[in-house]
Amino acid sequence: MRKTLISVAMAAATIMASSGARAQVDLSTYADAEGFLDIQALTCAQLAGTWQDQADLLTAWYSGWYNGLAKRHYMDIRKGREAEHELIVYSKANPQLRIIQAIDIVFKSMRERAGIKMQ
Repeated sequence: MRKTLISVAMAAATIMASSGARAQVDLSTYADAEGFLDIQALTCAQLAGTWQDQADLLTAWYSGWYNGLAKRHYMDIRKGREAEHELIVYSKANPQLRIIQAIDIVFKSMRERAGIKMQ
C-alpha cells in the first residue's frame, strides 16, 4: 500500500511538472528598459502568469481606461470583480490572445447576459 501511494504521488508530481505549469512572474518582466508596459501588447498568458495583486492592478488600469473612453466617472466594484474573474478565467483558456481582445469578448458576453444592447 505504501509503495502504491508513493508511486501515485510521484506520478502526480511528474504530470504536474510536465503540464506546462509556470510560476507567477512580476509584471515588470514585460516592461521596457524604462519600466513601461505596452498595455495593448500584453497577452492573456502574461496576465494569467502574474501575481494576483499585479493582475488586480492591471485589470484596474484597464477598467479605468475603458471607463475613461466611455466618459464614465464611476465604478461598480462588484461588477469589476466579476469582470476581472471572468477575464482571468478566459485568459487562462486563451493564452494566445492579447488582453484587450479578451476584454472585448468578456465584456460582450457580460452585456449579453445582462440584456444590454450596444448601439
